[in-house]
Amino acid sequence: MKNIRVLLIVSSIIVILSCKKNATVAISATIHLDSTATVGIHIVDKDGRSLYYFANDVNGVSNCTGGCLATWTPYYADTTSATFSSDLTAADFKTKITGAGTYQTTYKGWPLYYYTPGGIMEPIGQTAGEGIGGNWFVAKTNYSITVANFQLTGLNGVNYLSNYTPGNGLTNYLCDDKGHTLYFFAKDSAYKNKFTKADFSNNLTFPIYETDNITVPSTFDKTLFAVVTFNGKKQLTYKGWPLYYYGADSLIRGSNRAVNFPATQPVGSIWPVATKDAVLAPR
Repeated sequence: MKNIRVLLIVSSIIVILSCKKNATVAISATIHLDSTATVGIHIVDKDGRSLYYFANDVNGVSNCTGGCLATWTPYYADTTSATFSSDLTAADFKTKITGAGTYQTTYKGWPLYYYTPGGIMEPIGQTAGEGIGGNWFVAKTNYSITVANFQLTGLNGVNYLSNYTPGNGLTNYLCDDKGHTLYFFAKDSAYKNKFTKADFSNNLTFPIYETDNITVPSTFDKTLFAVVTFNGKKQLTYKGWPLYYYGADSLIRGSNRAVNFPATQPVGSIWPVATKDAVLAPR
């Protein structure tokens, strides 16, 4: 009888330990969310290390090469076997092959990185890489605005610099969370959409950026964004400028072909890309 009682106790301990082990596995997601006072809720790896995206990668290609890799290490988790916390959507994560032939995990098309200054992994729970160079930001699930740092190329196939003269060079501008370019309409005034017709019959040409969410990188002043209502639709504005997509960009990441539209007007004079340092919209 005593032996039976001992056996039952041992069996119970084994069951309890097994349950604890399984519970740990169930909640220990490969990729999950964390929060800090500085940047708020953002995506981290299984150990709680922050993951970042690079504005130069707006086209979905890993453009951090050479010396850049000494500070930013590509993040990879096999998405076929990775686990995700319930507040993340597994389909948003993909695996790509970098130019160096290595694997890298992407989120909503953005390649993900660790911040590794001097080759040293950033400590768990820190976000010191946020905003570096105006081009590196923690990955979030709910950005309404992100940043692209990319070549401007018009409908005519000509490359342009930030001042809209022909040339090869990167321009820093606003895009949505999936890398789709956002524009200003030069004829708008503060918080007033003067392009879109009341019946939205021309909305396919330059669709308004519809959202009532304002979640932006920490390098931006959130108070400079506002949501206005245009004929029942919510349109995001920045510094008073209503924001638009360009239909002919066809939701291609990094495409910014409206800069020379219409062809009869000076480049960038009517539909410039939306930039952080833009002047306030006129009243």
